[in-house]
Amino acid sequence: MGFWYKSKDRAAVAGHRSGFEDELAEWLDARGIPYKYESLKIKYEQPAKVRTYTPDFVLGEENHKRIIIETKGRFLTSDRQKHLLVKEQHPDLDIRFVFWNPQQTISKRSKTTYAMWCEKYGFKWAKRVIPEEWLEELVLPEKKKGKSNDSKGNGA
Repeated sequence: MGFWYKSKDRAAVAGHRSGFEDELAEWLDARGIPYKYESLKIKYEQPAKVRTYTPDFVLGEENHKRIIIETKGRFLTSDRQKHLLVKEQHPDLDIRFVFWNPQQTISKRSKTTYAMWCEKYGFKWAKRVIPEEWLEELVLPEKKKGKSNDSKGNGA
């Protein structure tokens, strides 16, 4: 006997999530096979996913103070969650944000701005450009004529 799929609406009336579940329940019923539908709850833990974070800019030299700069126009929930996890797992990193508009709220329903969020969680932030004070914290190589670094798309 082949199965055909009933509509999800019809399945919902019968107490099932899909037409296919409804069809299989009818098949079991027709054969007098006892069953319970979605009566067993099994707890499990999803294994942690190892993710990779790629900062926008890394300022400073490898063996000296380094500052990681994240530029953000929009600061989504997923971004905020990621940065909290990175900070927790790598407390030695100095991650700072440069926002297009630090007074933007994190959501329509929140009064918390991007700047307020940073202050709450101990991140330094700036508006649109990197403050000179941040640059003064670094040991920078002497400026060279021409291109200033070996990064991709440096606009030189």
